[in-house]
Amino acid sequence: QSKEVIMKGPTKSSIVTNEGIQVDLRVVNENSFGAALSYFTGSKAHNIRLREMAVKKGLKINEYGIFDLKTGENLGGKREADVYRILGLPFIPPEIREDTGEIEAALKDNLPELIETKDIKGDLHVHSDYSDGNLSIQELVEIAKNRGYEYIAITDHSKGLGVARGMSTEQILEQNKAINALNKKLRGFRLLSGVEVDIRSDITLDFPDEVLKRLDIVIASIHSGFRQSREQLTKRLVSAAKNPYVTIIAHPTGRLIGERDAYDVDMEEVFKTAKETGTAMEINAYPLRLDLKDVYIKKAKETGVSLAINTDAHAGYQFDFMIYGVSTARRGWLEKKDVLNTCSYDMLIKRIKNKRGRRR
Repeated sequence: QSKEVIMKGPTKSSIVTNEGIQVDLRVVNENSFGAALSYFTGSKAHNIRLREMAVKKGLKINEYGIFDLKTGENLGGKREADVYRILGLPFIPPEIREDTGEIEAALKDNLPELIETKDIKGDLHVHSDYSDGNLSIQELVEIAKNRGYEYIAITDHSKGLGVARGMSTEQILEQNKAINALNKKLRGFRLLSGVEVDIRSDITLDFPDEVLKRLDIVIASIHSGFRQSREQLTKRLVSAAKNPYVTIIAHPTGRLIGERDAYDVDMEEVFKTAKETGTAMEINAYPLRLDLKDVYIKKAKETGVSLAINTDAHAGYQFDFMIYGVSTARRGWLEKKDVLNTCSYDMLIKRIKNKRGRRR
């Protein structure tokens, strides 16, 4: 809903939503649509590079098309691809148009084949009614199967997060038995028994290794102590990554968009440890999180770290959040091979076991 209409006219109208976001609506000629889409959606830095390339070729780019400077002829602009073709470039996906190397990659015909939602085989961060989720495990299975997934991980909260009905040791082991029993009845689909274990302020985990090793998958996350020093927060994430039973570090920077800034942590050190230990970093698709953000995703990929795109679903409709995680992953240049949960179930289990087989 709109809070305010800033302006309105035959070709442009602007409003401000109740959330304070300005939205512009533009009406353009069909033959200029591609050029206008590129021009107005940017990014600014990317468009500056395109204009610089155009000038060197005796061309001009604006929202109406791409023109020959000498003759004024409009050479194209109906589609975005026209602009890139005339400049001698392959089509560059919108998500990576940030002038962070995409022009150079395009010139070398080395653009990434970005991940798509259809590549996702399952969700590795899902909550049930054992903790603060709304649905039973059986209900979650049906939703996941209907989405075409091969597996999901049930990762309810550990005991330290009382506000989320975190589970005791006895409860997590009881749930593990229930999941194992359900798996015996399932065909063409697998459940992973897991937990979202708290990384405590003293760097220890909320459950001992004796409990964690009995689960299929463990994700570790920080839910308190956000104001600790950069050094201590980094130690907490590094220590968790070094634990052989921790598969994924969840929502690694703790941000809540519009509510809480990311905490101060040395992500380069965290990524280095994740690479060394075979620990995946999460892209949390929950709209208020989108954590990791795109800049860190690209850095993680460059470091050789695997990533997992998860919804952190607490209700059925939240499985739909996966598209936001995939979109964020695309902004970070991720391909199918970079993402843990594009693996088949068998390959996923193999990778989890490989990490557990490493020495601390």
